Amino acid sequence: MLIALAIASMLLVAVAVAFNASVTNYCKNEDIFRTINNARLALSRMTSQLRTASAVDPAAPNNECTMLTATGENITYRYNNVDGKLYLITNDDPTDSDYVLCDNVTAMNCTKTTAVEDEVIIVKSVQISMTVAGGDVQRTISAAAVVRRNLN
Repeated sequence: MLIALAIASMLLVAVAVAFNASVTNYCKNEDIFRTINNARLALSRMTSQLRTASAVDPAAPNNECTMLTATGENITYRYNNVDGKLYLITNDDPTDSDYVLCDNVTAMNCTKTTAVEDEVIIVKSVQISMTVAGGDVQRTISAAAVVRRNLN
């Protein structure tokens, strides 16, 4: 009886260890899934507004993208490397608070392709690359948008 009890307890310990590893792995996967999903939604919003933008600031630094939307709103998407967040900033109203669009961002780069038309520099397209972290996992996702009003 003691031998059977010892074998059963060893089997239960092995099952408990496997179950614990499974739950830990599930939690890590759930964390990175949420983080990547939020980053994809942020990229989708940014590219959608870039495609219909009236103008995009070619002089904006690589960690931000400033534009005049189709509705005439002046907005900026800015990555802050100090707190690891992507912000949506409405430049028309400096009294409102900045909206956190995405957390857990470790890097973001906006590469603007420009052209000169009538002695004015315009942005033709923007490529956005964002690296996010969930737990000890990092993933980089990218998107690109062509400013349709500047297509010729």
